[in-house]
Amino acid sequence: MKSLLESVVRGKDADYVEVRVEESHITRIEFRGRSLEELSQSVSFGGNVRALVDGGWGFVSFNRLDDLEKLVQQAIEQARLVSRVRQEKFRLAPVPRIVKTLPLEVKEDPRRISLDAKKSLLEDYNRQILSYGAEITSSRVSYREKYTKLYFATSEGTWIEQEKLDLAGSLTAIATKGSLTQARSHGFGSSNDFGVVRGLEDKVQEICRIATELLRAPVVTGGTYTVICDPRLAGVFVHEAFGHLSEADNAEDNPRLREIMTLGRRFGESFLNIYDSGDDPGARGYVPFDDEGMPARKTYLIKEGVLVGRLHSRQTAAKMGEDPTGNARALDYRYPPICRMRNTCIEPGDASFEDMLKEIPLGVYAIGSFGGQTNGEMFTFTAAEAYMIRNGQLAELVRDVTLTGNVFHTLRNIDAVGNDFTRHEGAGGCGKGNQGPLPTSMWAPHIRIRNVVIGGGRQ
Repeated sequence: MKSLLESVVRGKDADYVEVRVEESHITRIEFRGRSLEELSQSVSFGGNVRALVDGGWGFVSFNRLDDLEKLVQQAIEQARLVSRVRQEKFRLAPVPRIVKTLPLEVKEDPRRISLDAKKSLLEDYNRQILSYGAEITSSRVSYREKYTKLYFATSEGTWIEQEKLDLAGSLTAIATKGSLTQARSHGFGSSNDFGVVRGLEDKVQEICRIATELLRAPVVTGGTYTVICDPRLAGVFVHEAFGHLSEADNAEDNPRLREIMTLGRRFGESFLNIYDSGDDPGARGYVPFDDEGMPARKTYLIKEGVLVGRLHSRQTAAKMGEDPTGNARALDYRYPPICRMRNTCIEPGDASFEDMLKEIPLGVYAIGSFGGQTNGEMFTFTAAEAYMIRNGQLAELVRDVTLTGNVFHTLRNIDAVGNDFTRHEGAGGCGKGNQGPLPTSMWAPHIRIRNVVIGGGRQ
């Protein structure tokens, strides 16, 4: 494979050529209620060619290696045609030449576990959920595993051969009382260990208990509160509300966003530090090399409250006069890489959870996330679980808690960052540019935020 791919990118009439080939083995298991909805294993094989000619891109994907020379020429011709009509010419920031082979390093290898054993383990969790009590009326238990062998060659002499693993899943208990339905989930994931799927019996009991208790919990009274976000919700916030605004391709053609995201601008207190890293083995956002062959690096976005960086591909880095950061990622061979997050984190601070709590006369402790949406700098998230805070103590469970606000106002209102940095992997993934779900991670400690608008649902 190495000699083939290196030969087709060498000596071409183009400014730059790359070829990517990947073979993926995918396993999916899903239970819904008492039904086994999916039990499948599949193999996907394909690749793509990208060519840059006089500032224009060409892109061709394929499923067979036959006529690879013709496919490269096709991508070059596309790029040449694009360059004739495009006013602004694409450029690439220089990067080091890399020659590297990265075998998969795992703790417990899912490839050594039979499909039947995986099914039985998940079936046991599903049975445990459904047998919890009468108010648990349904369930959803899912698992997805993808092992990929990837080959990447460029006309600049880079060669990367890499094995990659992503596995993720979730356990969901659904409780019903009359017309009211509540659900609670536990997600898991890893890039190197099937062991995260084992030993989740206590988590099953916990999600079942909370789902049933939510049936009797009052709806939160809407208003403006001081809120403590647990590490999972804090991670979702930093990824969804701030991380996407830090992806350079979102800012390069948006003058207003570029003005807001001016490096050197203060966004928070001096104890607020946010970074993105691909160099965290075990994280679903572990990306030792991005899909342009750029080595992983830790990129601070906010340092001591000040905006100091953004997430780049080679193209956006060249356009904005900054360094590439290793954030060019593609969902698979069918897509060209674009700026994407890897593992986006809030660094730990000095505050303990108890100290955060005791200073709040009336507030909300929000745990986890059942989704949300962002629109530019505005966000809305729904907490999976929440408790009132009264006189510095956790009080009653409440439901239908939504957090709404402007991300930049919210960053300025973070007045405490916890010392309990938590490495948690979830089941979901990031969507952007019709490429999703892409494996990402979001690690954080507890954070405390002043003046958060909380909305409640109906009783």
